[in-house]
Amino acid sequence: MTTEPAFVMELPVGSVAIHDLTVGTPADDAPVVLAVHGITANGLSWREVADEVDRRHGSAVRFLAPDLRGRAASAAAAGPYGLQTHVADLATIASIFGAQPVLVGHSMGAFIAGLAVATHPDRFAGAVLVDGGLAFPAPEGLDIDAALKAVIGPAMDRLSMRFASPAAYVEFWSEHPALGPALHGPAGDALRAYLEHDLVPADGQWRSSCVIEAVRADGADVLTDAETHGAVARAAADGTGMDFVWAHRGLLDEAQGLYDKDRLAALGVPDEVTVQDVDANHYTVILEEPGVTAIADAIDRRLAAVPPLSEA
Repeated sequence: MTTEPAFVMELPVGSVAIHDLTVGTPADDAPVVLAVHGITANGLSWREVADEVDRRHGSAVRFLAPDLRGRAASAAAAGPYGLQTHVADLATIASIFGAQPVLVGHSMGAFIAGLAVATHPDRFAGAVLVDGGLAFPAPEGLDIDAALKAVIGPAMDRLSMRFASPAAYVEFWSEHPALGPALHGPAGDALRAYLEHDLVPADGQWRSSCVIEAVRADGADVLTDAETHGAVARAAADGTGMDFVWAHRGLLDEAQGLYDKDRLAALGVPDEVTVQDVDANHYTVILEEPGVTAIADAIDRRLAAVPPLSEA
C-alpha cells in the first residue's frame, strides 16, 4: 500500500522516492527542510512535523522526506547500503532542488544527518538531530542482528512476519507500548498512513517493505562505525549549526530513554550543539506534543541561518 511519492530520483537499479510534505506550492527559491527517517521507518513518519512547519511558514518552506534505500517506495533501490550511501543520496537531492537544506533526522536518520553535515559542510545549512546521532563505542565482536533486536524489538521482528491485511498490520502496532496509544490520539491518521506505506503484497498477504540487508548494513554503521560516531563533533568543530532533541522515554515507552543527562555528559556533547529534552518516547517525539513543537522550534533556528538561494 505504498503511497506514490511526489518525486523520484532514478538510480542505475531502482529509484529513491521523495515525498513532498509541503502544504501548498512552495516558490522555487523556498528554503528546504530535508527529513531523514529511522532504520525501519519511511518518509511519511514526518507528517506531523511537516504540518507544524506549514502552520508556521505555509508554503514559504519546502518539506521533503525521502524513503531511504531499502524501505517503502525505495525498496527496489540497489545497494551498497550503509549510511554513507544515504549521505550521498541526500547530497544529490540537495543538488536537484538547488538548495542548501536544513537536515532533520530521527533515530538512525539523526546519525545520517550528522554524518552528512560532517561530510558535506557546505552542502547543508545545519541539522536537527532527534533522539539519535550520538553513540557510545560498541564492544568488539558485536552481533549486529542480536543488537538490533535488543534495541528496536518489534520493529525488527516484523520484517519476517506476514499479515492478512493492512488492518492486521495496524493492529499489530496497536499493541506496541510506545506507538499503540498514538494510534488513538491526534496523530492517529498520520500514523496509520505511515504504517500502511510500509506494506507490500506477499503471496496474498502483506509484509514490511524493509530490505533486511539494508537494515543490517545501516544498523552496523549506527552501532559500530567510528566515523559515524564522531560526525557530530567534527561538524561542530567546522562551525555547523546543530540542535539535539532527546526524548525522556525509550522505544517501548520505558522510563529510561536512549539518552539522559548523565549519558550526554559522558558523551561530551559539543557546546555548539543546542540541546533540548522533551517528555515523549522515542517514537512520539516526532508524532505528538511536546516533541513536534520542540523539533519545529529547532528547525526554525536552523532556517534562520539559511542563506538566500542565490547565495547558497
